[in-house]
Amino acid sequence: MIKWAGWIITLYGVAHTVLALTVEKAGRHAGTWFSGGLWGEDLSELSPAGSAYWLSLESFGVPLTVVGLLVLWLDRRGIAPPTFIAWILGIWTVVDAVVSIVSPWPIFLLATVLLLVGARRATRRDNPTPQAELRRA
Repeated sequence: MIKWAGWIITLYGVAHTVLALTVEKAGRHAGTWFSGGLWGEDLSELSPAGSAYWLSLESFGVPLTVVGLLVLWLDRRGIAPPTFIAWILGIWTVVDAVVSIVSPWPIFLLATVLLLVGARRATRRDNPTPQAELRRA
């Protein structure tokens, strides 16, 4: 479950970034981005280049890719990711679903549920009866 969640999160992040740069054509503004054209940009009134930057490179795509790869890295080492990662991603996904119903949030909700269930199962497997240990102490 954890591995599937990690792959979904990673692919979601990569797909968002790559599709924004290509299909949405955000990459055509790269010249403006790297020439300092956004330095004086007013965030309340974004230019097309600024909007494209925030949709692609400065979006959640890159951090999600990192989170997904971290989950996969932890899983390969037999370490259960902390459940707070799943809870935070889950809350964020619900907010996304309320704000933008047409986004692919159901896919991300699946990844969140898989991560939460997998992390809880792994935690229980590592420490099946923590109360018994407390009673002996």
